[in-house]
Amino acid sequence: MKPNIFFTADHHFGHENIIKFSERPFESLDQMNEELVKRWNEKVGTNDTVYHLGDISLGKPDFTKEILDRLNGNIHLIKGNHEGAALTYPKRFASIRDYHELRIDEPANTNGKQKIILFHYSLRTWNGSHRGVWQLYGHSHGTLPDDELALSFDVGVDCHNFYPVSYEEVKEIMKKKRWTPPFGPRN
Repeated sequence: MKPNIFFTADHHFGHENIIKFSERPFESLDQMNEELVKRWNEKVGTNDTVYHLGDISLGKPDFTKEILDRLNGNIHLIKGNHEGAALTYPKRFASIRDYHELRIDEPANTNGKQKIILFHYSLRTWNGSHRGVWQLYGHSHGTLPDDELALSFDVGVDCHNFYPVSYEEVKEIMKKKRWTPPFGPRN
């Protein structure tokens, strides 16, 4: 069985003030950290692939290393604006990039692939946006209104009950969008 692919962002492990800033439903920093690890590992298996779109931890390097060692999966880090601690432990990541254009086998598509732009920040337009390419982002903690006419959305934990989102879940969300190709046939 091939590994599942997940997307997530903005865990902010070790960041007490994020509970207040993002109105997270946790009583304490410890409770938040533990619940985020638990929910990650409930969905992600040891051989699964996770694309983390930034801001994984604001804790100290030793704390961050301990947290990262408890998370399942092969993690690809797309750097956010708070990556200092995570970058002290580069060998935990399968890759570390500022931006990534991912291609996933997708038999339902005419070319057999689904291309996805992965970036910490939301984009209004991106490579292939007029051709059905998706864009996944974090950073905004659910504060940006979703654009149902664009094939993009926030995969941050604040938007998904503090769980990573699977490729299959992303596909279902994208199917509900009202996007149409801008250069399609004219009536």
